[in-house]
Amino acid sequence: MTVDLYQPLAQDLSTSEEISRPSLSFWEDVWRRFRMNRVAILGLFTLALLTCFAVLAPIISGHPYYETNLALKNEAPSREFWFGTDDLGRDIFTRTACGARISLFVGITAAVIDLVIGVLWGGIAALAGGKIDNLLMRIADILYAIPYLLVVIMLMVVMGSGLVPIIIALTITGWIGMSRIVRGQLFQLKEQEYILAAIALGAGRRRILLKHLIPNAMGPIIVTMTLTIPIAIFTEAFLSFLGLGVQAPMASWGTMASDGLPAMRYYPWRLFFPAFFISITMLAFNLVGDGLRDALDPKLRK
Repeated sequence: MTVDLYQPLAQDLSTSEEISRPSLSFWEDVWRRFRMNRVAILGLFTLALLTCFAVLAPIISGHPYYETNLALKNEAPSREFWFGTDDLGRDIFTRTACGARISLFVGITAAVIDLVIGVLWGGIAALAGGKIDNLLMRIADILYAIPYLLVVIMLMVVMGSGLVPIIIALTITGWIGMSRIVRGQLFQLKEQEYILAAIALGAGRRRILLKHLIPNAMGPIIVTMTLTIPIAIFTEAFLSFLGLGVQAPMASWGTMASDGLPAMRYYPWRLFFPAFFISITMLAFNLVGDGLRDALDPKLRK
């Protein structure tokens, strides 16, 4: 081997400072990693289909959810009644779609209320610290010590049935988990240098909380909210199954499952469809929540 075999590469200084690819913001990188999770995308696609089903199915079927016809009771699934009929001749396809509307509305509304109360409660406790933090968190501990389902059932018995009492019952103590997560995250963030710099520049507590702390803790907050929705949906279905939820003629997956349980042996479709949609909805939300948790985890960032 001789020195002639080795030739230096030509160096172009004009291209040395070029950016090989455009930089991504934090949320763009989160979306990119979320798209790579096929299971999470499947869950998101399922939720999109469920939403379309809830909106369009009553229009497509042509049968009102409250329409009864005893001559058509307990009809098996067919071309006219895709999911069959119940013991009053009502179309199960339409009633399942109406149940999806109620479940999604209750779940998302309860999660949003838990988000607002939990973020404010945990944020104030973390930012104030000292006696205020101790007082707020002891109140949360006292409420958390009471069984969640017992509180919900007692409130439903006192307030009666309906969508508004269900949402109030679900959110009366449902925000506690969110507040604890927010408090723990903000305790870590408020010791960062940019928070100390904001304090040194004269920023008030309200600005620090709303402009600096909460936006930088949105990852765990979004994941917790996503995982709160299926819990609220299942609790609403459970209350309706016990007869404490929405009442006739409104349709709920819980009431449909309760009506279909005694007829499971002879008319299994009456129980299968509401139970299937409860299961698939909870699974889809959990898959999306797990995907968001992985996408928002900085340890998994490449």
